[in-house]
Amino acid sequence: MKSFRKELWFNAPARMHFTNITQEIQACLRESGIREGLVLVNAMHITASVFINDDESGLHHDYKDWLERLAPHEPIRNYRHNDTGEDNADAHMKRQVMGREVVVAVTNGQLDFGPWEQIFYGEFDGRRNKRVLVKIIGE
Repeated sequence: MKSFRKELWFNAPARMHFTNITQEIQACLRESGIREGLVLVNAMHITASVFINDDESGLHHDYKDWLERLAPHEPIRNYRHNDTGEDNADAHMKRQVMGREVVVAVTNGQLDFGPWEQIFYGEFDGRRNKRVLVKIIGE
């Protein structure tokens, strides 16, 4: 069995932002040479997420509205975590809801997706460099 590891770095332009990273993951898969196996993609920061869904702007808008209602950024004094001097307690909660990672099957050298599925990096405390780990195992 072969193993491949790569880190991808992102700097989201806004506090909350979704970036389609499917092309970058496909490039990693090609670079790995693995034809059958699994791809793990996970956010290496506790205020970011990796998830699979449709690349549709209305859905992304709805996600942002929904997440902000679930865990509003302000007032920051409403969160005990922010007593430490941080202002990102809401980002930790949003990450918990959206998830840390995804695993995708690799079949015949391709990501084995269902219809409309794409991989996204979700940022909830943006405007600084953060990384995503790509780990591919298989033959």
